[in-house]
Amino acid sequence: MTFAPSNGPVQISTEELQSRIRDLGAQIARDYEGKEPHLICVLNGAFLFHSDLVRALSMPLTVDFLAVSSYGNAKQSSGEVRLVKDLSLPLSNRHVILVEDIVDTGITMHYLLHYLEGRGPASLKVAALLSKPSRRKVEVPVDYLGFTIPDAFVYGYGLDRAQFDRNLPFITSQE
Repeated sequence: MTFAPSNGPVQISTEELQSRIRDLGAQIARDYEGKEPHLICVLNGAFLFHSDLVRALSMPLTVDFLAVSSYGNAKQSSGEVRLVKDLSLPLSNRHVILVEDIVDTGITMHYLLHYLEGRGPASLKVAALLSKPSRRKVEVPVDYLGFTIPDAFVYGYGLDRAQFDRNLPFITSQE
């Protein structure tokens, strides 16, 4: 099936996404050799990235999901982060990788890192598909990064446009 972006050119193709995720998977597998990482997906935007990243890791691992809200249907963060769905599994002494779709202002990631650190993981790293460093208000670590992008509103491959277009197999933007 072929999708045509409704508002703008393809920014990151399906092939580029899959190639970079395979590279990230190889890097994580090297870094966590002999360990069993616990990958936490930040819903809803990271679900496709998380799924493909998990499949790129041929090692014992566990997964969990949490959801936060700071955007609603807006294109910019409200600056207030709200936990919508909490984790199902304990984190104590586990090697946690937080999997996020995009690190924009850093406010949500800062909140999540502080929240998860309080649960006593053995280690805590961040894997983000996209990063917009020009929008940072709070500096946060991104240990495994897919792509650095300019300040533009992007959607597709899990990222939404007012809850639509998450199913696009590539990332596009509005012009």
